[in-house]
Amino acid sequence: MQPKTIGNIDSWAGRPICLALTAFRRFARVAGLERKPEGPPRKILFLKLIEQGATVQAYGALRRAAELVGRENLYFCVFDENREILDLLGIVPPENVLEIRRHKFGGFVFDSLRALWRVRRLRIDATLDLESFARAPAIFAYLCGARRRVGLHRFTSEALYRGDLMTHRVFYNPYLHCAQFFESLVMALERDAEETPLLKAPVEPADAERPRFEPTKAEREAVRELLVRELGQTMAGRRIVLLNPNAGDMLPIRRWPQERFVSLGKAILARHEDVAIVVTGAPNERDTAERVCQAIGSERSASLAGKTTLRELLVLYTLADVLVTNDSGPGHFASLTDIDTVVLFGPETPRVFSPLGSRTHVIWKGLACSPCVSALNYRFSPCNDNVCMQMIGVDEVYAAVERCLAARNAQAK
Repeated sequence: MQPKTIGNIDSWAGRPICLALTAFRRFARVAGLERKPEGPPRKILFLKLIEQGATVQAYGALRRAAELVGRENLYFCVFDENREILDLLGIVPPENVLEIRRHKFGGFVFDSLRALWRVRRLRIDATLDLESFARAPAIFAYLCGARRRVGLHRFTSEALYRGDLMTHRVFYNPYLHCAQFFESLVMALERDAEETPLLKAPVEPADAERPRFEPTKAEREAVRELLVRELGQTMAGRRIVLLNPNAGDMLPIRRWPQERFVSLGKAILARHEDVAIVVTGAPNERDTAERVCQAIGSERSASLAGKTTLRELLVLYTLADVLVTNDSGPGHFASLTDIDTVVLFGPETPRVFSPLGSRTHVIWKGLACSPCVSALNYRFSPCNDNVCMQMIGVDEVYAAVERCLAARNAQAK
């Protein structure tokens, strides 16, 4: 299923289901059938079905939850295609990951019911909904039987309706970085559920600490061999700059024009004889990445789009110097390594979604209409002309790359 299809199902089926479950819950409370939790939480389930980049941002929340109940009592529900980054983070035991297939409706329903049965059998007593105002996770949290359910509630705002299914109702603050928001949900879990709205506590700075990805020697050699196969002996002694055009991005308005990636690649190669350009991307971006590489037109450029696993991509980051990417997952993946990352923002704001860490370098024009994508609109913008991305010039991005290369040169001396 495509993101828009999922959004339509969540809207048209989710609203009446949330309404019905809310009515049932209110009846249960009046009848004294809703049992309150006793003692501290013992097992915590995180609900974050989509966006592997956001999963990286949830690392601080996962670590905080592990301190609360122990790593062995952490669980995570995710779409199967987004699981790999969760395994790379290494904080949730692999056997505690609940996978749900999303590409076919029948598989989605079957896996959801199977996950519900497993959560009930495990007697998980706390859920944390990281999916903002989506309705499916709220429905899942209520039906799984957890007595503590932490998530957003719209209160008096005109946010998306998803009933009154949370026991710990958190107020949506659009000024919090998503990493802070995720950690605030864990903090809310420890607060009095009657506190309205949660969370009446100081916001802690977003934790930039991330697990450092350390590939094995064999993994490094395998990726080096792949680079030699694609670039030949031109790789010898050269530094690597990665370009990630995101041609298959589910939010096309986040894309920087492809011809500018081409111009950027040409400018870097013209001024740096010791640099090779590698274009990266997912399998569905392979053809476009190849065209970008061909347009750069140099024996010192190659495309690895669709030719690496996610783990191999992170190995590549450890071998490269700079990554230039639109606002998307790779910018967050790169924060697990020491590569310098130039991230181009437009319809979303870096104040909320920027990758964390000192090696992240953001370019954002901050137009009056930006951000136009948020938790309040299913991240479907009405924009038909992404001027916010078009205003980012090649010279500006090249200057950022130049600063990164110069700084790395200075550190190497």
